[in-house]
Amino acid sequence: MDPDAIRLGVAGSFWSQPNSRPVSNTFAPCRNLDCWKHYKEPELLAGQILAPRQIALVEVDEPELDESTADSLQEPQILFQPELACLCGSDLPFFNGSLDQYPCDVGYSLHEMVGSVQATTGKRFQVGDKVLAVPIDQQGLFERYVVDESRAIALDARVPAEHALLAQPLGTVIYALKKLPNLLDQDVAVVGQGPIGQLFCAALKNLGAREIIAIDLNEHRLANSPAMGATHSICNAVEDAVTAVQRFTNGHMADIVIEAVGHQDQALNLCVDLCRPDGRILYFGVPPTQQIDNVRWHDLFFKNLTVHTSVNPDFRRDFPLAMRWIGEERINVSSLITHRFGLHEIQTAFDTFCDRRDGALKVLVEFPSHRE
Repeated sequence: MDPDAIRLGVAGSFWSQPNSRPVSNTFAPCRNLDCWKHYKEPELLAGQILAPRQIALVEVDEPELDESTADSLQEPQILFQPELACLCGSDLPFFNGSLDQYPCDVGYSLHEMVGSVQATTGKRFQVGDKVLAVPIDQQGLFERYVVDESRAIALDARVPAEHALLAQPLGTVIYALKKLPNLLDQDVAVVGQGPIGQLFCAALKNLGAREIIAIDLNEHRLANSPAMGATHSICNAVEDAVTAVQRFTNGHMADIVIEAVGHQDQALNLCVDLCRPDGRILYFGVPPTQQIDNVRWHDLFFKNLTVHTSVNPDFRRDFPLAMRWIGEERINVSSLITHRFGLHEIQTAFDTFCDRRDGALKVLVEFPSHRE
């Protein structure tokens, strides 16, 4: 282990599960060789959000496969070891204080990751295979964890790991777009130009949309949108988005509007304004609560708009297709990757992504196994 990586614990930290322990930093940082004689390598590291905006690494027990799944009708399992992961907007509600109770359970929140199979009870994968895996309920911030083999797909050998892990968010985009009718020759506005919004732009270009209008409050994010397929960009912090979309569509307005913001900043009302009568809204962003107040449903109703939602893509089709698109270079995801941190820098990684520091789009987290 890198000596600098030992500075992981939070002084006086606590934990919510009996099998987790704060990482000791009794002997760190220390460069004295006699000191290192007493250092004990942590058993297994996992992340835990202790309080709003505070995440630490804790020690947990080694996970074990359920061997009964090898000879039963249950889904076979793999022991998955993450090597490289990236943060997603749906990880932020756990981190930024949106929950009612803290600390969170150990392992929240990380779910976009690639790594290797360490053991298996099934026949689909072999030990050492490189895969993309998605944990249940985003609870994947562990150095190793057990997951059903149906929640993993093989990596494309043509694709570097940092690009392959973006097949997870791209797969969710592909699944969402499959809900829409023909996209060829359609004018589409994409509200929100985080990584998901920009992946929508790239997919829409592949599928033949005429105008792809990228909209965001952050000019730094919009700077990358043309590289991902946007034909026009609107910073609605300085320009009225409705007027701009009218201009770009010759007064027609958008045939389809995609809401790719979600959470507490959701922009459903803006989508209603941008959409033409009898048009469609694809609400992709995760709703902030059980109810979204102040939605102008009256306007939506009398414009005869159709609203689509999207969640839970198909592991058998959507993620493999996304991996193929990246492997075939139909989509170049390299410009989305802006920051990279080691696992021991997990606090800085979350802070950078949450605060959108330095134009942050995709923030990667390297696990120790990535360097092995």
